[in-house]
Amino acid sequence: MNPYQQRKRWKYSLLAFAVVIASGSLFYTGYLVRSIKKAERTRAEIWALSIKQITSSDDNDFLNYVFTVRDSLTVPAVIVDDKGEFITTKGLDPNKTYIKMPDVPGVQAKSKKTYDPEYFSAVLKTMKAQHEPIRLKVFGANWYVYYEDSFVLTQLKVFPYIQLSVIAIFLLVAYTAFNTSRKSEQNQVWVGLAKETAHQLGTPISSLMAWVELMKEKFNAEDDPLIAEMENDIKRLEIVADRFSKIGSKPVMEEYSVYDVIKDFVDYFKIRVSNKINFEIHGNPYLRAGLNIPLFDWVLENLLKNAVNAIENTGSIKVEISGSKTKRQVYIDITDTGKGIPRSKFDTVFQPGYTTRKRGWGLGLSLAKRMVENYHDGQIFVKDSEVGKGTTFRIVLKSLTHDTQTTV
Repeated sequence: MNPYQQRKRWKYSLLAFAVVIASGSLFYTGYLVRSIKKAERTRAEIWALSIKQITSSDDNDFLNYVFTVRDSLTVPAVIVDDKGEFITTKGLDPNKTYIKMPDVPGVQAKSKKTYDPEYFSAVLKTMKAQHEPIRLKVFGANWYVYYEDSFVLTQLKVFPYIQLSVIAIFLLVAYTAFNTSRKSEQNQVWVGLAKETAHQLGTPISSLMAWVELMKEKFNAEDDPLIAEMENDIKRLEIVADRFSKIGSKPVMEEYSVYDVIKDFVDYFKIRVSNKINFEIHGNPYLRAGLNIPLFDWVLENLLKNAVNAIENTGSIKVEISGSKTKRQVYIDITDTGKGIPRSKFDTVFQPGYTTRKRGWGLGLSLAKRMVENYHDGQIFVKDSEVGKGTTFRIVLKSLTHDTQTTV
């Protein structure tokens, strides 16, 4: 299992653990909410029965007990009749409430007080949305008791979501801090390793240069094409060593013709791979961008090697260079006729350690992405791919093309 797959498995495990914690918290809070709701319902029913007894009993001792029971309800409540008229209320704004005694034959009804209909309508709407009414039969009429959730119950309903949000924010901050620290340590290790590699390559490169000069003199092979190719390879090694020595330092960017830089590298690269692969370069030679040649060649090398490895036998690799004058951008599309990439892996292929080759390190595309985005202030992504037909990678760079020159 490669490092990327291991990290992915750990992420899924942590996510599953988080889901279990969240589910447990929500379940337990839900249990508490149901218990409190049940207790509040019971108190509301007792209050409703006390109101019924108050309106229908003449026993003073019993009424004193009923009044005591009635005051035990700690949440706002109202009683309405069949027509929606308010009979009595509890816990609401005293300036907007009133008590209406029912019309009883032979009993003089008390005068009715006015109330704020908008206020009561809003209160009743809220109560109806929270609970089913408690029905009472008083003097042959139907009364309906509605009540609100207590403050504790309301807070308890939202508490788990607040709790989970705080935990999520804490985990996100901790994860970000941990990742930043780990990446900083990894960068220091990679920079040290790269500079040491550049130092170690210096001695054999110098020796090879000396041996080539000696072969020229001894065998009079100044114009030998094989010697010329050996010199090209030595220059290539010098470029590689220079790349490693520059890692960790801010690269120097210079203005170049994108077409010329790509053509020079492709001409060098194509004679070192199978002749069954055909290379094509098309595009506008006037498009210019700020490039660091050693690093940008490294990007091209990783992309072209990836394309070559994707082609199992014969095929072609096409590089198209275009641009946008309005967006001030240069587009470099590298298309191969290889095995293609599933759409679900378009982002994954740039992850360090991801590879489909048995002997691959899975660093090529990750390094290419870093060099394009961090050093050249550009973008690189999978523009298009179809399994069994091929893939197109796109590099986007800032254009330095002069207005008088042609831009597509």
